[in-house]
Amino acid sequence: MSATLVPDDDVFEPSLQSILDQKTLRWIFVGGKGGVGKTTTSCSLAIQLAKVRKSVLLISTDPAHNLSDAFDQKFGKAAQLVNGFSNLSAMEIDPNGSIQDLLAAGGEGQDDPFAGLGMGSMMQDLAFSIPGVDEAMSFAEVLKQVKSLSYEVIVFDTAPTGHTLRFLQFPTVLEKALAKLSQLSTQFGPMLNSILGSRGGLPGGQSLDDLLQKMESLRETISEVNSQFKDANMTTFVCVCIAEFLSLYETERMVQELAGYHIDTHAIVVNQLLFPKPGSDCEQCNARRRMQKKYLDQIEELYEDFNVVRVPLLVEEVRGKEKLEK
Repeated sequence: MSATLVPDDDVFEPSLQSILDQKTLRWIFVGGKGGVGKTTTSCSLAIQLAKVRKSVLLISTDPAHNLSDAFDQKFGKAAQLVNGFSNLSAMEIDPNGSIQDLLAAGGEGQDDPFAGLGMGSMMQDLAFSIPGVDEAMSFAEVLKQVKSLSYEVIVFDTAPTGHTLRFLQFPTVLEKALAKLSQLSTQFGPMLNSILGSRGGLPGGQSLDDLLQKMESLRETISEVNSQFKDANMTTFVCVCIAEFLSLYETERMVQELAGYHIDTHAIVVNQLLFPKPGSDCEQCNARRRMQKKYLDQIEELYEDFNVVRVPLLVEEVRGKEKLEK
């Protein structure tokens, strides 16, 4: 595949308009270090999307949920409409909470992607020992929304970088694990069936074949989501940072890893920029502006093919529908 050069008249505008215009997008991730303004960016982006799309779902997968604070409205683990909108919903997934709920319910929820997997006490112990199981459960919650296919576009307000990258890696890991399980069951299925038969079968009276059939349908759903994540027409990642060394370093690490997962990213929001008035004698403002300018120049140089959006530091908190919209 040959690289295509961006023609001059197709250069990115310093705004996220290109994301609003890309009608094929289904998944939009917003991520970066803690405290750089991810939630404000994802909320305002979701509001703008709601103006041009039929239905938008905003999901927070960050354990330190801020959506409720940003909109001044309480959200939970079920999607609910944001006040003042008929086509924008929001939900806050608590990864740790969702695994507790799932195991307590024995995985028997009707619309649960893990429905009927009959988690006994052995399964519970096993589940808690799997690294990244909280991301797995977040992903299971997201799959519920996918299965219902009720939203045209889904925006994620993600956890700080490490969590996000594990979350995005998860469909690939799970897909491989389920494929391996399927392969093992073909080899050892008859033997396991006879052992289970002598012990009265699996919890809930289901057979091993039923269980494997459910896992296979889960694998197909995950496989579909996985291919969508790697399709630049359907998925993009918006990096949010501030003009400081640590944030710039984190952004570069994220951009490299996203490329490794074949996930598109072409937009960077540089937040909290100072623009002192000409002739201002505020020593701190001018010193900070000089520092920010140094990192801003580096960002421009590093990401010349990216859409770099500069956002000024505001004098007031961005809370509530009107301020987020503005």
